[in-house]
Amino acid sequence: MRKYLIGLLALAVVLLSGCGYNQIQSQDEQVTSSWSEVLNQYQRRADLIPNLVSTVKGEAKFEQDTLTKVVEARSKATSIQATPDLVNNPEAFQKFQQAQGQLTSALSRLLLVSENYPSLRANQGFRDLQAQLEGTENRITVARNRYIKSVQEYNVTIRSFPSNLTALAFGYKAKANFTVENEKELASPPSVSFDAPAAK
Repeated sequence: MRKYLIGLLALAVVLLSGCGYNQIQSQDEQVTSSWSEVLNQYQRRADLIPNLVSTVKGEAKFEQDTLTKVVEARSKATSIQATPDLVNNPEAFQKFQQAQGQLTSALSRLLLVSENYPSLRANQGFRDLQAQLEGTENRITVARNRYIKSVQEYNVTIRSFPSNLTALAFGYKAKANFTVENEKELASPPSVSFDAPAAK
């Protein structure tokens, strides 16, 4: 009986060592950590926007519609409760991603329109804020790339045998990842023509 129990215990240890539970735990924590860094950089950007808007408001002729869109996009982006659990809810993750995309678009428009205002471009405060915002956008890109990589590793692990059985047993599901809004447009190659225009 004792030999049978020792054999059963040895078999259980061998089976559990290859089940992937610890790897799933480690990668789940990496996804959470990477997500926290993404949120940190988005928060940094959201904190810079009020200063940028205040600086731009000093330009009396600046397009009010552009400023309004930036303020509204920031409000919408910061109103979404961004918790670590957001990565486990694909619909909420999609809404969060859309709100951040709208904010990115509004900020891009603001910076583009600011090119028409030489006195604003000459303002040192505006230039400093613009540089900080550009740096933050770069940090967001790096943080998103790290998150994408950690989600990829996690999702591959929970879908691979035998760790997929462990994931199923403990209720681990695939994590949501960032997507591109205009994926269909990007998938089709642009049409380029080197033909000379027809003579009139």
